[in-house]
Amino acid sequence: MMMRYTQEEILELIRMTELEHFDVRTTTLGISLRDCRSEDVKRFCDNVYRKITRVAGRLVQVAEEVEEEYGVKIVNKRIAVSPIAVVAEYDRIDDYILIAETLDAAAREVGVDFLGGFSALVEKGCTKGDRNLIEAIPPAIARTKRVNSSLNVASTRAGINMDAVRLAGETVKRIAELTKDQDSIGCAKFVVFANAVDDNPFMAGAFHGIGEPEAVINVGISGPGVVLDVVRKMKGKDLGTLSDAIKRIAFKITRVGELIGRTVATRLGVEFGIVDVSLAPTPAPGDSVADIIKEMGFEEVGAPGSTAALALLTDAVKKGGAMASSFVGGLSGAFIPVSEDAGMVRAVKSGFLTLEKLEAMTSVCSVGLDMIVIPGDTPAETIAAIIADEMAIGVINQKTVGVRIIPAYGKKEGEEVYYGGLLGYAPVMRVNPGDPREFILRGGRIPGPIQGMKN
Repeated sequence: MMMRYTQEEILELIRMTELEHFDVRTTTLGISLRDCRSEDVKRFCDNVYRKITRVAGRLVQVAEEVEEEYGVKIVNKRIAVSPIAVVAEYDRIDDYILIAETLDAAAREVGVDFLGGFSALVEKGCTKGDRNLIEAIPPAIARTKRVNSSLNVASTRAGINMDAVRLAGETVKRIAELTKDQDSIGCAKFVVFANAVDDNPFMAGAFHGIGEPEAVINVGISGPGVVLDVVRKMKGKDLGTLSDAIKRIAFKITRVGELIGRTVATRLGVEFGIVDVSLAPTPAPGDSVADIIKEMGFEEVGAPGSTAALALLTDAVKKGGAMASSFVGGLSGAFIPVSEDAGMVRAVKSGFLTLEKLEAMTSVCSVGLDMIVIPGDTPAETIAAIIADEMAIGVINQKTVGVRIIPAYGKKEGEEVYYGGLLGYAPVMRVNPGDPREFILRGGRIPGPIQGMKN
């Protein structure tokens, strides 16, 4: 049933879109590839290409029509497919590279920004196909423009697959090497998860989960500028009152996101899934999660108290979204990427924000260590150890976390890399020089915590 809007809400929406950077960050069309299976990889690729181009053929056109009709910008139009390692089990690494190239060609044909789902779920172990896909990730990303990849290496139920964590660290290094002519930008298209969700509309981690319908629209909204405006107006108010004000504005932007998502889904003839209520920043001035935290009363994000402020923000956004819609899902909360948030970049450059403080803040945000650039000579074992630390936060706290980290080839601490667009730019951050190699090479699985025993 279509939601009804008052005249006051419509006028407020116009103000948010024109003055406060409000947009729908992505409409992501999830597509099941389970019916594309074949023992022959070329036939599988043919099936995949035909299905994606058929189901998603009108996605961009419809999204643009809805943008025009409602006056709300939809920044990205994307596709998520079934995790490839789940629907394709082949003996050769080259087979998976061929699949990635097919996905890229299909995404190009329908005109979407990115396609996610070149993924494997290996929190408890790897099949031969899983390992082949993981080996294929670096060359696949290097050879394609739109394909995004992810690994789920941990869960609260299963614990942390440290063998997969080690492979993930090695994968990040190989991607960095193969895309070194672009400051290792390929690493921005690869994320490592604990407790990955089936309906995440954001890249690089989107995939179409096994429990999802044949095709579904999931929407990711974004409103840091809108929330920042609210926080500025609440200067001097107590934190409970501030939380309530954030909750109210999150309610409003969630209603808009669901309206857009349902309209796109209806016109495509597919199901509507969820609205992901995440504050997702961009490098544009006034569109920063870091600035929201700073405006709460800090010299800069990263100062003592920043984690508590982020917890308030994330909780208020979730509560507002949950009141607005019965279909809130995905990650939902607040993203704190470095390169994609001008305020985060400023805090890193001024020395307020370190990798260790970022890790602490990820215990209360909606994803994890995101778009962090580190020295290119950082060993694979150290990268794996950083991933393991973040996975532990997700496993123990029963939350989704991810790591998207970029060891920029040839770059040293304090230098900067420029990616442009939504990826922005970032300073190269310091990494603790302690050697974790012996711990990482132990391998095996860190068992799931006691709170994972829910039955």
